[in-house]
Amino acid sequence: ISLTLYRLHAGAHCFLFISIIAIVCVIIHSANGILYPMESESRQVKDLSGRWRFRTDNSSGRDTGFQERWWERRLAETGHVIDMPVPASYNDITQDKSIRDFVGWAWYETTFFAPNAWNNEVTNVWLRVGSAHYYAMVWLNGEQVMEHEGGHLPFECDVTMSLNFGATNRLTIAVNNTLTPNTLPPGEINHYNGKDDYPAGYFTQEYEFDFFNYAGIHRPVKLYTTPRLRIGEIVTSSDVTADHASATVHYQVTVTDSSRVGQEMASYNITVVLEDSTGAIVNKTSGGSGSITVTQPMLWWPVGMHDQVGYLYTMVVYAGRLGLSAPITTDVYRLKIGIRTVTVDQTLKINGRPFYVIGVGKHEDWDVRGKGFDWSMVVKDFNLLDWLGANAFRTSHYPYAEEIMQMCDERGIVVIDECPAVGMRSANNFVNKTLSHHLNVIGELVTRDRNHPSVIMWSVANEPSSQLPPAAQYFKTVLDRARELDPTRPATFVCNAGYDSDLATPYVDVVCVNKYEGWYDDPGHVEVIQKRLSYFLTQWHEKRSKPVIHMEWGAGAIAGFHSDPSLMYTEEYLCDVMREHFATFDSLRTGSNPVLAGEMIWNFADFATAQATTRAYGNRKGIFTRQRQPKSPAFVIRDRYRALRNQSVAERQTELDLIGKHWWREVRENWDRSL
Repeated sequence: ISLTLYRLHAGAHCFLFISIIAIVCVIIHSANGILYPMESESRQVKDLSGRWRFRTDNSSGRDTGFQERWWERRLAETGHVIDMPVPASYNDITQDKSIRDFVGWAWYETTFFAPNAWNNEVTNVWLRVGSAHYYAMVWLNGEQVMEHEGGHLPFECDVTMSLNFGATNRLTIAVNNTLTPNTLPPGEINHYNGKDDYPAGYFTQEYEFDFFNYAGIHRPVKLYTTPRLRIGEIVTSSDVTADHASATVHYQVTVTDSSRVGQEMASYNITVVLEDSTGAIVNKTSGGSGSITVTQPMLWWPVGMHDQVGYLYTMVVYAGRLGLSAPITTDVYRLKIGIRTVTVDQTLKINGRPFYVIGVGKHEDWDVRGKGFDWSMVVKDFNLLDWLGANAFRTSHYPYAEEIMQMCDERGIVVIDECPAVGMRSANNFVNKTLSHHLNVIGELVTRDRNHPSVIMWSVANEPSSQLPPAAQYFKTVLDRARELDPTRPATFVCNAGYDSDLATPYVDVVCVNKYEGWYDDPGHVEVIQKRLSYFLTQWHEKRSKPVIHMEWGAGAIAGFHSDPSLMYTEEYLCDVMREHFATFDSLRTGSNPVLAGEMIWNFADFATAQATTRAYGNRKGIFTRQRQPKSPAFVIRDRYRALRNQSVAERQTELDLIGKHWWREVRENWDRSL
């Protein structure tokens, strides 16, 4: 795939233009997932995260790094470099305002040692970047090895032939955070050339979404080894009988063989073993695709729906080659899976039982590190979710780290998995160039996350202008692509257009809507919330005849601001807004044909945004501060979520009691008939 650098006229920085051939190639490639790097008998993992060298290209065209070919020598030889942690956003690491607000090419470099033990005829070495925002180009020892468009998702390549084994290697990554009308999320560069009252060459990056455009290498960079015959992808799904007495796990394994290209699958010996949580073998089979039957399965349940939450089996896949004519190592990969189903009729169901979403909108956003992955912050957030009693969150407004998805699997937290299509407000965002990239991103997201039982729904966009005529066919195409890659889950987008003007929700499986009664609508007037919100949600339900999730609602609350009676921006005001919403939700979530399938407050915690007169040091709608301290509304929502979860447990116990009574009645009737 070839890319050509070009420079916009009028003194802009460098952008990347992708040829039509490149777009087609990327879309085709996106149908194949990338397995998370896991060590096994046949695989080793080396983490390259840590302290890297860093500099920004501050030239007027942001193109000096390419003109001078910085990747061909040590970065320190090109000019002044500083320390930069990886993973982390670079914006808040220094005291330099120009770095915090930098737009253009930022350059990273590190060195590492490649052991001689990896240099043999049966091993391949892969370089994997967990996420780099937004466009990344990668060189190893001065040789370009890969590039990737779009943040938030991993990319990798085989670097075996580029490594210096038994010696030091130099890795250079250039990252560009520029957003255009055709990126996801979109943005626009405004130039001020020719205006005498602005500095020469001055430009700004503008965007419509309401969070900071953090940039950098946001997730770990890793090397990992595989045999040359390797397991490239594993796809799983499951069916469960209505009585939960039996389940079938379907699987498909893709094997690639760089030592013997073109081999048929029949030439490979593939064994699949399913183990329970103790490591005991449940069942096993062989072949590149097939099914495994599980009797009396332990199903994967979210918190609140079962005593055993987040139960995971381990699928162990072994792949070798038959008729060995050369040395070969059997590849082994262990994949955690959950057995569960997701269906939609009048409501949302998991394993055939109604599931009511009680959750939060979130962001990967923390002090100093920005969107950089940090285990301490991730674990803290999960502990707060448990404290709240929440059973779900949405990956607003982009895919989250794979490690977060794995924790959701283990802890029984349901995920609505969203791609970074946020801020699509203009007709210029719905053109073929954007659609091609959107399909590629959906492909990367779905193939990365479709084995996670915690993921119950795909969200292909947030708050697009779905009332525009091109939006209907555009989102039908994207939603169909998500369902083509994964027919086991519903697909949606989050809508803030009116129920009488939206053109794209006919193609979703669940209607997800945002509405801020008492904040953006009727600000300061909590007394109208119940009537207006009930009417709004009911109209959506009647118009589409589909379950509705109120995906975003809430109000700004600055920690420490108090007023009685309540006023906007005080903690008390958000508490009042909550109580009015809760009364509405309770009237709509029950009955034979419930309107509401879930409620997700916006937001879990305060987060950074671009500077604006409407934002006081970021968005303050969090029920926690950015430092994860609770505001008083957190206690209000905790009382509700824990009560709803306890109610769900009580309803489940009643159901079990009824089943028990029914079973005993059948026993007595059978006994009477036998007499």
